[in-house]
Amino acid sequence: MTAAISHDSAPLLEAVGLSKTFGIVEVLRDIGLTVKAGEVHAIIGENGAGKSTLMKILAGNQPPTRGEMRMDGQPVTFSGPVDAENRGIVLVHQEILLAPDLTVAQNIYLGRELKKGLTVDDRAMNESAAKAIRDLGGDIDPNAIVSRLSIAQRQLVQIARVLLVPHRVVIFDEPTASLTPHETEALLKVIKDIRAKGVAVLYISHRLPEVKEIADRVTVLRDGRLVASHDASELEPADMARLMVGRDVAKLYPDRHAGVAREVVLEVEHLDVPGYAQDASFQLRKGEILGFAGLVGAGRTELMEGLVGLRPSRGTVRLNGKPISFQDVHASLKAGIAYLSEDRKGKGLLLTKDLRVNLTLASLGKFVNALQIDRKRESDALDEAIREFDIRTGRKDILAGQLSGGNQQKLLLAKMMMLDPSIVIIDEPTRGIDIGNKEQIYKFIAKLAEEGRSIIVVSSEMQELIGICDRILVMRSSRIVGEVTGDHMNENEIVVLATGVKTGEAA
Repeated sequence: MTAAISHDSAPLLEAVGLSKTFGIVEVLRDIGLTVKAGEVHAIIGENGAGKSTLMKILAGNQPPTRGEMRMDGQPVTFSGPVDAENRGIVLVHQEILLAPDLTVAQNIYLGRELKKGLTVDDRAMNESAAKAIRDLGGDIDPNAIVSRLSIAQRQLVQIARVLLVPHRVVIFDEPTASLTPHETEALLKVIKDIRAKGVAVLYISHRLPEVKEIADRVTVLRDGRLVASHDASELEPADMARLMVGRDVAKLYPDRHAGVAREVVLEVEHLDVPGYAQDASFQLRKGEILGFAGLVGAGRTELMEGLVGLRPSRGTVRLNGKPISFQDVHASLKAGIAYLSEDRKGKGLLLTKDLRVNLTLASLGKFVNALQIDRKRESDALDEAIREFDIRTGRKDILAGQLSGGNQQKLLLAKMMMLDPSIVIIDEPTRGIDIGNKEQIYKFIAKLAEEGRSIIVVSSEMQELIGICDRILVMRSSRIVGEVTGDHMNENEIVVLATGVKTGEAA
């Protein structure tokens, strides 16, 4: 239940007529926004609506092109994020901004190390870091190297680091996109606690039920403009979705395609990925959408990486009935198996390269003519991909990193489909993606299955798997522990298998 906010109280932070232009592209226009002490103000909108840009301006990461900001009623200008932090405004970035070769504790205290005399007090930092992570519902060794952590664990470390800074305004940009339900519940409790202390919270999320639970007020951006602002009590998630996309999103998941063929295209027997997955056996049929569910750390991603040659593995794999072994990912690509990583920013795309380079990189051989790359054919392929996958970009020469999360995912999907694979493995297909783009991604996946391609979907969102998959395999503690189909594809059945806890037992 949200706290009661006095509508008469003065805003702690205000945006007045804020606009932002990059070159000729206007991404924000005349945004007016207020956030009060002891209030959670949610900002929602489709990918590319301008939410993250607005938050970066408020946190001092970028200057506005026009407009002004006010704190406690007084105009304020930030020279940078450190200046904003010194005034009590902190931002939990959507991107992971940690030093990968340092430990958890070293990252949390980087630049503000605890000291004992003239030396760094590692013991005190480790103890404090462990407590900060526990408070967020996590269990991470403070001595662990960050590069060895999962995306979800890194996000918890980043949140813990930010919350150590004295703060009056905390901005969360998609903080739960990588978190498990348990970690999400713990974070929402932390947010409620800091709200109760009079801290102002700006909260961005595509998870609309979560917004309904945590927010006091909801502001909606669309195409860089503010289109609505309401008390959260006035809106249901369906209302929020309609305001975000400008239309009713009554049917998120496409109709299930007609029966799956009996023909088995991929057989995996007793596959081990040392340290991550054990004795995994399953089959994938032609035109089937097969889901993999489980808690973070269950081994789903690592199993897929081992299957396609990204990790060492041992076991038996048959493709169309013939034994095959992939020494590296190039071999699996050549065999017609495409893998879309859950980490599209770190492993899927080259964010500092343009769209054309990203689209054709994996299939570059198709565009070589007389030892030279045919730029015209590449450009034509990009035009076709933009149309087919509805990649929304004002200009074709922008960098991949300048696209919204949803359009980055569409670009990654278009890139891998350039290889014309018969099997597509998609890990977390809609992480950090708004409801409008989710609807499109689901339609793309269904279309691939209708074309006779076989799909494996790894996802932490159970409703997503239930909505689009023909069967779901569940992993727990590095093993496949069960399969759910038909009427048994529901959250309760999946949770029981994923946790090993039967309905009614203590959590």
